[in-house]
Amino acid sequence: MKEKLEKILSEAKDAIANQADDISALDAVRVKYLGKKGELTALLRGMGALSPEERPVIGALANKVREEIDAFLTEKAEELKTKALSSKLAEEKIDVTIPGDDFEFGAHHPLSEVRREMTDIFVSMGFDVVDGPEVELDYYNFQALNIPENHPARDTQDTFYITDKILLRSQTSPVQVRTMEKQKPPIRIISPGAVYRSDTLDSTHSPVFHQFEGLVVDKGITMGALKDMLETFAKKMFGAETRLRFRPHHFPFTEPSAEVDVSCFVCGGKGCRLCKGEGWIEILGAGMVHPNVLRGCDIDPDVYSGFAFGMGIERIAMTRLGIDDIRLFYENDKRFLKQF
Repeated sequence: MKEKLEKILSEAKDAIANQADDISALDAVRVKYLGKKGELTALLRGMGALSPEERPVIGALANKVREEIDAFLTEKAEELKTKALSSKLAEEKIDVTIPGDDFEFGAHHPLSEVRREMTDIFVSMGFDVVDGPEVELDYYNFQALNIPENHPARDTQDTFYITDKILLRSQTSPVQVRTMEKQKPPIRIISPGAVYRSDTLDSTHSPVFHQFEGLVVDKGITMGALKDMLETFAKKMFGAETRLRFRPHHFPFTEPSAEVDVSCFVCGGKGCRLCKGEGWIEILGAGMVHPNVLRGCDIDPDVYSGFAFGMGIERIAMTRLGIDDIRLFYENDKRFLKQF
């Protein structure tokens, strides 16, 4: 049995030194010789056949063999771990003298840039920025804005209804009503945001687009004040030579109402491809807040008056940047976006 123990020790040392080239193989050697069904354990089961004098001698030798094999296993494990770490460090070595890879910087979307510029202009004129829900009540989207139940704007073909009384807002004007309910004059706000209409997507229409709404309510507010404010905006947005043209129109929530054009900033009003030869570009609708709207918000129209205006951010961006297809804003084509 002594010879068998010495043989097991010799074979185990050889296997550890020459066959265990990774942790997995080393563990296999451990199981083979020291496991519950290993060679050393199997040999020790035969100690019952030894004489009482031989058992302590063989037992001590067996423990020595186990300790030596275990020590060799531990030493080999440390060696393999060190080797693996060195190999990993070599593979992950970084040469800091090599030039770095080029990468692209992100940029603001052209619509975001135009919206920010428009907002900055009105904030500089003393306007506050107010937001409102995009999922809106029928009351705020229509009724509170003096739009009767039989008005074409309520048609389900034009509006995204969720229920009979809840819809996706078709304009940012509900923010005006919500503001007037909570805040009494003087009021001077703008409200940019997304709106939704059941339009077929083409070069000039989209079911989702962005409006920029404004409202001023105070004592003595006149149409002249509206005209002066819009001229200030147009000159800052499109250039100092820009002129405005007001055309009579009808909106249920303003009276009187007007559509507003700017002189083409490309041709100066002479006529070109951008303005389709007319010399003017329509940019917004505006007017004096209807007394019914003020009265519905518990604001006395005999004491206070106000004006409101609304413009499409996409329309302003297309006019400003010379873009002739609204779909380009939403296609995320880097070739297009990089131009701005």
